[in-house]
Amino acid sequence: MVSLAERLAESTPLLVDGAMGTELFARGLTAGDPPEMWNIDMPDNVIDVHKGYIKAGSDIILTNSFGGTSFRLKLHNLQDRVHEINEAAARCGRAAADASDRPVVVAGSMGPSGELLEPMGTMTPETAAAAFADQARGLTAGGADLLWIETMSSLDEVEAAIEGARSASAVPVAVTLSFDTAGHTMMGVSGTAAAERLGPLGLAAIGANCGNNIADTEAAVLQLKAGLADTPVIVKANAGIPVFKGDKLHYTGTPEIMGAHLRRMADAGIEIIGGCCGTATQHVAYMRGVLDGSIEPPELDAPMSTNPPPAGGGREAAPRRRRRRS
Repeated sequence: MVSLAERLAESTPLLVDGAMGTELFARGLTAGDPPEMWNIDMPDNVIDVHKGYIKAGSDIILTNSFGGTSFRLKLHNLQDRVHEINEAAARCGRAAADASDRPVVVAGSMGPSGELLEPMGTMTPETAAAAFADQARGLTAGGADLLWIETMSSLDEVEAAIEGARSASAVPVAVTLSFDTAGHTMMGVSGTAAAERLGPLGLAAIGANCGNNIADTEAAVLQLKAGLADTPVIVKANAGIPVFKGDKLHYTGTPEIMGAHLRRMADAGIEIIGGCCGTATQHVAYMRGVLDGSIEPPELDAPMSTNPPPAGGGREAAPRRRRRRS
């Protein structure tokens, strides 16, 4: 196994990979089909995605298991195959990492349940923890070095996920939230509030991923950094702003925009940096060059969304199902 703590002690920042969905769609995944089944049906394609990011320079890769809880898999009638699917996802990541000539951390991606906790919904902390525990068992059995709870908006669900993961596995746990509503999560959580509540939990790292735009994500990450004295901070922002071209979603972030973003975050002392939706291997390769000093990125401002937030800053908007790392 590869230790995140040891890798951070050797070198910082560490570079994370980009989006999984972008790469799988390029290889033939059809919209609406569960990408997690490719770990079983088409593992060579998933391994190829991981190897592409490793070749581009990633120090950490996230498994193809974002929707791997029973709640998400139930949408495809796969709720009885949680362990099998997640174990296969981790094995794909492990195969790619072990083929590398340098240590690569395999992080088991654990996305949100897509459900609401009581009293807003029917999910209880106990059923949430049990679902994340099942996923954690599979990822650990497949060889994940780290459990990576990501794209969260509710601190209550985060705590249930951490409890479930730790009840099922001794593997370290990292957490990222999505600050996509005027610098807050959809449940109204700021970076400062996240640091205050999650900082004492002994996590391997805490941070932000996805989000509405790079500028808001950076602002939330700086709040996290200010509130976390001893915990490494993650930033994994989307590649610019999502726009539709015809019926296809594209992201405006060029490799140069992501390189400038990495430079700002590295200068701010952020220890773990990557890309989320819209980030492909060419973005990661450019970011690697910036990190290594072979590329000097242009001075570009962080993109801001032109779409105004909902009334009240969006902090009381009804939660929606989280999008994948596409």
